[in-house]
Amino acid sequence: MTSLETVQTIDGAATAGKLPAALVLFLAAGAGFSVASLYYSQPMLGVLGADIGASDRAVGWVPTLTQLGYAVGILLLAPLGDRYDRRRIILAKAAALVLALFVAAAAPSIGLLLAASLVIGLAATLAQDIVPSAAHLAPAAQRGKVVGTVMTGLLLGIVLSRVVSGYMAEHFGWRAVFYGAAASIVLVGFESWRSLPSFRPAMHDSYGELLKSLGHLWRRHGALRRAALAQGLLSVGFSAFWSTLAVMLHAAPFHLGSAAAGSFGLAGAAGAMAAPLAGHLADRRGPEQVTRLGAGLVALSFAAMFFSPLLSPPARLWLFAASAVGFDLGVQATLIAHQTIIYGIDPGARSRLNAIMFVGMFTGMATGSALGSLLQAQWGWMAVTALATATAIGALATRLGPAAASR
Repeated sequence: MTSLETVQTIDGAATAGKLPAALVLFLAAGAGFSVASLYYSQPMLGVLGADIGASDRAVGWVPTLTQLGYAVGILLLAPLGDRYDRRRIILAKAAALVLALFVAAAAPSIGLLLAASLVIGLAATLAQDIVPSAAHLAPAAQRGKVVGTVMTGLLLGIVLSRVVSGYMAEHFGWRAVFYGAAASIVLVGFESWRSLPSFRPAMHDSYGELLKSLGHLWRRHGALRRAALAQGLLSVGFSAFWSTLAVMLHAAPFHLGSAAAGSFGLAGAAGAMAAPLAGHLADRRGPEQVTRLGAGLVALSFAAMFFSPLLSPPARLWLFAASAVGFDLGVQATLIAHQTIIYGIDPGARSRLNAIMFVGMFTGMATGSALGSLLQAQWGWMAVTALATATAIGALATRLGPAAASR
């Protein structure tokens, strides 16, 4: 391992020097490539289902199990970063993720693909190890900027993954997407082995005690519960939209391929770019205000899609794109504000607080994928729109409630 000569660490926290720009860039890219593994499948579900001989309902379980695996992995694996050397955890998860992506690429049947999807979700939680690693390595004066840069990389990985996978699936086949994803994680693992220092554990409790502390934090902090619930509700509609978009566009009257579905990810890039603005607004106006503005924007963006049956097919596509810009912006702004809220609860438990909130978020993602696929198959796109609008209104109500206003 190459030592990180410009950073001296005590208990894993940087105390001197300036974090090299190349290392910050790698951490941002590593977080982006890791979390992108969760979303590559979404724009190519229409192509994938036809090729593998699976129904729309069956292939709808691919993103569902991936998101569910991520939620379970955050709950059971992310807290390990407080107990063990985070560098070793990153390397182990990278190896597991590469293997799972290769299995998905070579899967001859929907059953094996679904099993690989669950493991992809579990192993992709290495993104949640990279972000706190950046916070530990950065000097105090540079920490906010470094974490913001890494989070921007993570958010760009979420939205641009759909663009890349949609294009590659249409021109090279869906299996090439998974092979390419595996290659990217090989590079992340190699660079992690080469560049990251060892991290001294911050605590020495048993694994059981570590998990028990999550329950204690949940019961003790109402602000944490509201953040997890509101972000989870927003994630239901977010995931329902993206998990059914490719199937909807593949059918009449559009008859569009995976590249068209993936191109909608460009609209979502606006959400990633909103991360610094959301943080700035949270500092000036308070994170509570940003959560309400964000949730309100999501609700309005989804509700606007109720007008789509009144429009011509080209106009519908423009409406869907504009709505994607709006709700992506709102979801990401609310996420940054919620992180600001929970990080202020207990600085000594930030990894676990973050894990709890992301469990709520990705439980919502998995629920949205499952419900969205079911509603799309049974009642069509307007049912998906109704689900997304209702859950966004629920998130807004959570942030407007008396308990939230009193804090």
